[in-house]
Amino acid sequence: MKVGYATPLMHVADIERSIRFYQVLGFTTVDTDGAQPLGWARMHCEGGAVMFLKAEESVEASAQAVMLYMYSPDLAGLREHLLAHGLAAPALNYPPYMPSGEIRIDDPDGYVLLIAHWGAPEQQRWEKERSGKDLRISGE
Repeated sequence: MKVGYATPLMHVADIERSIRFYQVLGFTTVDTDGAQPLGWARMHCEGGAVMFLKAEESVEASAQAVMLYMYSPDLAGLREHLLAHGLAAPALNYPPYMPSGEIRIDDPDGYVLLIAHWGAPEQQRWEKERSGKDLRISGE
């Protein structure tokens, strides 16, 4: 037996505000608890999901220790899209582990989102690098 999906569940101060933010990133709301204001919501994007739970106390993102890593096939275009929607988006960074580019943005509650460029060349390079690797952990 194994789990099939993993979805981050984040405490947020205002679910509607979080929904608006994540919609700009391409997420779609797929379920809510129907309350007014919302107490819980789930959003999907291509290959991922997030859930929000209304925080009963003020949210301290640093105390939550949550960081989301996302991928975009057109990071430069996504950055321009974010800027056009009034969101802060720094220039692309090119760290050694992601030479195709990455940006860091914070969501409305201060959670860190790292978004990397991931297109066909990156996928092909990754597949080539991992073929033949023994990825088992001792004790498995």
